[in-house]
Amino acid sequence: MAKFSPNAPCPCGSGKKYKKCCASFHKGALAKDALLLMKSRYSAYVVGESDYIIKTTHPNNPEYNHAFKIWRDSIDLFCKENSFLGLNILAFEDGEEEAFVTFEARLDGGTLKEKSRFFKEDGRWLYVDGEFY
Repeated sequence: MAKFSPNAPCPCGSGKKYKKCCASFHKGALAKDALLLMKSRYSAYVVGESDYIIKTTHPNNPEYNHAFKIWRDSIDLFCKENSFLGLNILAFEDGEEEAFVTFEARLDGGTLKEKSRFFKEDGRWLYVDGEFY
């Protein structure tokens, strides 16, 4: 995967440069809500930040794998095998400890539509699971 330019438009669709948007989350800033987390996770897939995907996944997620190297390699492979063409947020249901984001992610192989569920634990939002449409 080619290195993603910090000056390129952020993949999340904010209109900001990547370095002024999702890169800050990938470097450790906490998302203030589940919507920002979801958008930063999408961007992480685009730019190949597999460690961020792992770090922001709740241990109750069915794909959570304590064999982090194997998990990271599978995320890296998914990122390399797909071209990410855009993100549309369809709905955001905010909550204190649980929130939902419904989105469409356009990939070269088709569109993924998911209602994602997030839990807030110790001040951090984490992706728990999702229902595909």
